[in-house]
Amino acid sequence: MVLIGVALIIIGFALRLNPLVVVTVSGLVTGLIAGLPILDIITQFGEAFTTNRYMSILIVTLPVIGLLERSGLQNQAGHLVSKIKAVTAGRIINIYLLFREVGAALGLLSLGGHPQTVRPLLAPMAEGAARAKYGEVPEKEREEIRAHAAAADNIGLFFGEDIFVAVGAILLMKGFFDQNGIESDPIMMAIWGLPTAIFAFLVHSVRLHLFDKKLDRKLGKKTKEDVNA
Repeated sequence: MVLIGVALIIIGFALRLNPLVVVTVSGLVTGLIAGLPILDIITQFGEAFTTNRYMSILIVTLPVIGLLERSGLQNQAGHLVSKIKAVTAGRIINIYLLFREVGAALGLLSLGGHPQTVRPLLAPMAEGAARAKYGEVPEKEREEIRAHAAAADNIGLFFGEDIFVAVGAILLMKGFFDQNGIESDPIMMAIWGLPTAIFAFLVHSVRLHLFDKKLDRKLGKKTKEDVNA
């Protein structure tokens, strides 16, 4: 019966209800079924929020990003990149991928991110580079550029942070090995993650290069016709 809370979460998400309401109701129902007093359940909610209140710092950044976008941050980013002739959408994203992966490897996980970097800066810059080269970019290609920008952030963070010694994954493996009497060195774990990170960067760089070629095939001829017109 205690697992009914999990069923409520699945049903709530399947019905596309508000996730915060679904999780809260599930927690309340689970606690009541387990025989906990309602006051104790609410107290645990409050303690959990107080303990993890630093997680809500992200909420503070959202209004700031919204104001910047309203003031024309995206337009200015795209306009700035459009003046550089040698830049393409794939190259812009590839440069960000490099900085994101290196930054994550140094433990600077907060330097990038979807809400604070990809949406207001990276994606508009990549779209601006495409517009400078091809003219007006169709909606489908714009969505592909945005998808590649988001993917670059995910890939750079995922593979870069595994090189950082103090990342949670390495500390978790260290603790697991220690509990089972296996000697392990976090530094060596991080070093073993280096080849994977390099290979991931090279593979995705090739993908971005092929993406530029794809844009050339789809939009190159249209650009020449527009120029002649």
